[in-house]
Amino acid sequence: MLISLIHNLPFIFFFYGLAFFSMGLSISLEIGRSMHENEFAWALAPLGLFGLVHGAHEWFEMCYILTCGVQTPATAWVFLLRLLLLSTSFLLLLLFSFRLIVGREKSRLASKLLLVPVAVWLIGFILIWLLAPGDTASSDVYTRYTLALPGSILAAWGLLRQRERFIRSGLSSFGQDVLLAALAFLVYGLVGQVFSNPSRLFPSTILNATVFEEWFGFPIQLLRAATACMTTVFIVRSLRSFEVEFSQKLETLQAEMLRHVVHAQEAERQRIARELHDETGQTLTALSMGLRGLSETLTARPERAAEKAQKLEVLSTNGLAELQRMVSGLRPPQLDDLGLLPALRWFAHDISERCGLRVIVNSPSRLPDLSPELRTTLYRIAQEAVTNAVRHAQASQINLSISVEHPILTLQIQDNGKGFDVAQTLSTTRDRPCWGLLGMQERARLIGSEFHIDSHPGKGSTVRVLVNLEIVLKPEEAH
Repeated sequence: MLISLIHNLPFIFFFYGLAFFSMGLSISLEIGRSMHENEFAWALAPLGLFGLVHGAHEWFEMCYILTCGVQTPATAWVFLLRLLLLSTSFLLLLLFSFRLIVGREKSRLASKLLLVPVAVWLIGFILIWLLAPGDTASSDVYTRYTLALPGSILAAWGLLRQRERFIRSGLSSFGQDVLLAALAFLVYGLVGQVFSNPSRLFPSTILNATVFEEWFGFPIQLLRAATACMTTVFIVRSLRSFEVEFSQKLETLQAEMLRHVVHAQEAERQRIARELHDETGQTLTALSMGLRGLSETLTARPERAAEKAQKLEVLSTNGLAELQRMVSGLRPPQLDDLGLLPALRWFAHDISERCGLRVIVNSPSRLPDLSPELRTTLYRIAQEAVTNAVRHAQASQINLSISVEHPILTLQIQDNGKGFDVAQTLSTTRDRPCWGLLGMQERARLIGSEFHIDSHPGKGSTVRVLVNLEIVLKPEEAH
């Protein structure tokens, strides 16, 4: 039974293709969220496509053998499709290798390096078909010698370089995984591709699949399938490094955010103390001195006392207004007493008067009953977004809109300012993270809502928060 399975080519091709296809599918599913920030994820993208395409190639071989048999010559279209899948997959393997070796900072160099094997393969393929038309065996062997063999060796080299990066990052366990994957690629290339089908090309005239089966008693495809399984296992194991690295970055970011929160609290306390001293303190001092003078002139000069009393009344009224402004800035009473919409309208009016730009609020006449936590979160996100637009965007108009299409509540803040590069600004690799945007993201996450930022240099910015009221609201609060 075992002997029959060892020599059952359709069975071998099935698991050969399944191994690489599974690797490609796992990589494609895993790297989507990490590709923009993680260099290893960026390099793995072509390897994921390699696994999908090469797996499809092996399944195509399996279907052809089951349909036509091993000895039946392939028709022209079958040969071209087979060669297209094979060459495309190995070019993707080369691109993966170049990306690992040169790094993301030289991404253009990786693409340019790929032109060399493409040119070599095309020239050789054309020469083969000019000198020996219809020699499909030589074309297949030439593809493996010029693309698969160097691709496997370079992939092993690139994975060894990635192992060094893992070790430097304190992820040595994943370094072991990529080391074993590198060894599997070496065997896959130096043995699995050198022992190709017999052809006119040297050294396939001496070292080929027939000779390999005579020496070892099993087909070379079985070795390729075994190395494909090994490669898949160790590459998929290394994908866990994204989660570990993300957790490390998240812990660092949380610590930085905590320090920022403490710093912001101290800065806010200093601001409040300064305003109390400069504004309210001076007003109270002036009132105290005025009342002292008023008591002295009350009997001697009643007219003068009345005039002073009026001035003191104006002074106390202005001081009370300033104190109310400070209190409202900390937390507007409208938010608790009247709800989110009045608080947003008051804030927009206050910003318009103090900063001299238009803040337009578009909203329905009323909103569903929102929990205090949700009202506060949405207000703080709007406050931070508008404040950022005033301070950094050089905007002349801000549109603040809130709408409900049950069950989704949408809060949107749009400005016509100078805009910015979102990916670069939110990157965790920056020396000084943008705490305002990160704070808005964190607030939105805490209430289980979606947070989106759309901005481009010179085209303004849009902040959007999507809240599912059926999830966020308590059952008695939902309408």
